[in-house]
Amino acid sequence: MGNLVAIVGRPNVGKSTLFNRLTKSRRAIVSDEAGTTRDRQYGKCEWNGREFSIVDTGGWVVNSDDIFEEEIRKQVLIATEEADMVLFLVDVSNGVTDLDMDVANILRRTKLPVLLVVNKVDSNEQHFYSAEFYSLGLGDPICVSAATGSGTGDLLDLLISKLNTEQSEIIEEGIPRFAVVGRPNAGKSSIINAFIGEERNIVTEIAGTTRDSIYTRYDKFGFDFYLVDTAGIRRKNKVTEDLEFYSVMRSIRAIENSDVCILMLDATRGIEAQDMNIFQLIQKNNKSLVVVVNKWDLVEEKSQKVIDTFESAIRQRMAPFVDFPIIFASALTKQRIFRVLETAKDVYLNRTAKIGTSKLNEVMLPLIEAYPPPSIKGKYIKIKYCTQLPNTQIPSFVFYANLPQYVKEPYKRFLENKIRDNWTLTGTPINIFIRQK
Repeated sequence: MGNLVAIVGRPNVGKSTLFNRLTKSRRAIVSDEAGTTRDRQYGKCEWNGREFSIVDTGGWVVNSDDIFEEEIRKQVLIATEEADMVLFLVDVSNGVTDLDMDVANILRRTKLPVLLVVNKVDSNEQHFYSAEFYSLGLGDPICVSAATGSGTGDLLDLLISKLNTEQSEIIEEGIPRFAVVGRPNAGKSSIINAFIGEERNIVTEIAGTTRDSIYTRYDKFGFDFYLVDTAGIRRKNKVTEDLEFYSVMRSIRAIENSDVCILMLDATRGIEAQDMNIFQLIQKNNKSLVVVVNKWDLVEEKSQKVIDTFESAIRQRMAPFVDFPIIFASALTKQRIFRVLETAKDVYLNRTAKIGTSKLNEVMLPLIEAYPPPSIKGKYIKIKYCTQLPNTQIPSFVFYANLPQYVKEPYKRFLENKIRDNWTLTGTPINIFIRQK
């Protein structure tokens, strides 16, 4: 199971810099002004063949001093509820602050492994100062400099050794795994109840540890599938109901462990930033997507025009990935509930679509000839052959070109759209690679 590691700490101790260092990305916005990180703070890290996900909680703090401390406490609490391990980051140049003490108090009470990481240690003298962090009562401080990378290898070694590796569940391969995701109150539990009916035709209930996803296998209406339920989704924690960070942390596991994500939107509220966060998590993990506009029974006017407007608004927000089904449903009245399951199953099958090489070339090469990649600096780019890669998680296609480095994103999108026009790949992301022939 994927492990989830959360980086916590007060503002400006270098959480984003450490996040970038560990995920090898420059994704986060890093600046010296406190509270500037507002990027999607979620990435994957691989070390010694172990992969885990990292969340930087700093990206979710509302920038205002009076609620700063309250927000940070809330986030640390959520992080300890949802993650498998916490990296508590402090800054050697500031020493121990009151807020560090507060965070340490929360962390000492959790049963999670906590690594106390002292950042900005660039000299021997600072190593010496790091000793004062023993006073936080969280064990040995680990000295690093996120900016230069010193000490991060040792940190990762320690981190991997403390993450538990046991696989708790036995899941049959080849059976689709659906996850219902969306922000709080979009109707996730009601649609799950509607799918299952109260009598719950459960084949097997596999409980992982409390932090893992729970897979419930159903065999209903001719569908055989696992529903991925993030454990404890039933726990109502009042503090966190309104926090967008909460719904993101909540969704990560369910999304990572599924094949198809059923994203619930609330018809009465349209698309909000939080829905986009969850959508981006789905995309980052290459999962297939079915969008369900729930509470459709509450919309007064249901004309085709309203439906079309709604659909195009959703697709515009989620562009460039627009080839996914949208279903208008109501968990309450059970309207189109089974359509959702049918569609999720179709989308799952599209993930496994195989396109024969000769057919692919027969269709694609004339299209490429008619619209070749734009020439760059007088160099003409030729694509002579394409094929689908075997055994990939999602349909992946390789186009062999003489100058692959000159084929840019817009042209890859053109190729993707042409593949989608000719084959049914609705709802599933696809990869396009351009390689040297």
